[in-house]
Amino acid sequence: MPDWARPNGAPAWDLCRRGTGISRRGTGVCSRGHNGVVRVSILGFGLIGGSIARALHERHEAGQWQVTAWSRNPQPVNKAVADGAVDVAAVTLEDALGGAEIVILAAPPLICLDLLGRLGGPLRALVSEDCTLTDVASAKARIVALADDLKLPFIGGHPMAGRELSGYGAALPDLFVDRPWVTVLGQHARLCDGERIGELVDACGAIQIPMHATAHDNAVAAISHMPLVVSAAMVEAVAGGPGEPEREDWRAAEVLAATGWAGMTRLARGEPGMGAGIAAMNSAALAGRLRDLRAIIDSWLGQLECDGGPDAEALLARFASARDRLARPDRQ
Repeated sequence: MPDWARPNGAPAWDLCRRGTGISRRGTGVCSRGHNGVVRVSILGFGLIGGSIARALHERHEAGQWQVTAWSRNPQPVNKAVADGAVDVAAVTLEDALGGAEIVILAAPPLICLDLLGRLGGPLRALVSEDCTLTDVASAKARIVALADDLKLPFIGGHPMAGRELSGYGAALPDLFVDRPWVTVLGQHARLCDGERIGELVDACGAIQIPMHATAHDNAVAAISHMPLVVSAAMVEAVAGGPGEPEREDWRAAEVLAATGWAGMTRLARGEPGMGAGIAAMNSAALAGRLRDLRAIIDSWLGQLECDGGPDAEALLARFASARDRLARPDRQ
């Protein structure tokens, strides 16, 4: 197993079969609710939280999962209850914690940090000793470190799936099917926590990928967070940035825009608060990737602006190299 798949220095990870590298609090044996029902509480209820709720109810027989949800905005949770995706709409955060075996933090990234702090602080008495905590935020180092500091039984999670649409109205029961779901082991996770999160991932149809927090954050900075910033930066460069007047030629360019522009700016059409939280929570890794990109852009500029005009063969070689790398040739 490669080093990036050995979370927090633990040996090769198989939480469902062995406990190597996992601290145990209590027996480490999962208990179940009546008749084997798994009681899940989702805190924050947008695209990802809503899709988890729909997956647990629509992909499985009734009675296997009991889903409680809470959101600062109760409207999507109430809609999910009416749709049959959620069993209980919790009025307060405190109400959502009672009896939960799995608590999923599914709010925007920075709010997940705040929620985790509250669960490990003033609300700790309401979190059952038997409860497993996880999240779906797209950066892992800060939230796993906080959980470790608070000595919480936590396994960080990041389902690698999404849409440019946001909110419960965009939720899909098959959003996670055959998609990677990264898990990062907290220092105080127990064997039963690993079993539960593995069961949750399987229930959503995803593929569990254990990783180091830092390896995960560096990887997603490259393939997810940097594209998000680049998408927004392209809009700023062509149409204008915040507080700036609209670029003079933007309207003409907009009329001509087709699939290339739509594809490159798709991420910029997402929810701004989520994007800001992602950039803030993974800022160091993201900044490093953007510096790499800036160096590559500078080298492109050097070729395009060279004396006598660009070398067409050199440009061809660069485009061909990029295409060939994306073709994923056979690897050892």
